[in-house]
Amino acid sequence: MPVSIRSGTVESLEDQIMRLVQSRTGGRIHGLNVVVSGGEVIISGHTSTYYLKQLATHAALDLAGQFTGLTNNIAVG
Repeated sequence: MPVSIRSGTVESLEDQIMRLVQSRTGGRIHGLNVVVSGGEVIISGHTSTYYLKQLATHAALDLAGQFTGLTNNIAVG
């Protein structure tokens, strides 16, 4: 389900993506970091399963769909 972005700064978009990712993954992305730069969203952190990494990707895309790209650097292991 797409989520609308509230207007505001890049920092607020980063915060919104971070909150949505944490919500959809049950807080199981450790050290989660979100950066929006040059039209790209980069998410990073660490989790135990590829499923949680994929959930994080979909959550970020729901908010950042209009950006050029999404890079998911979440480590699994």
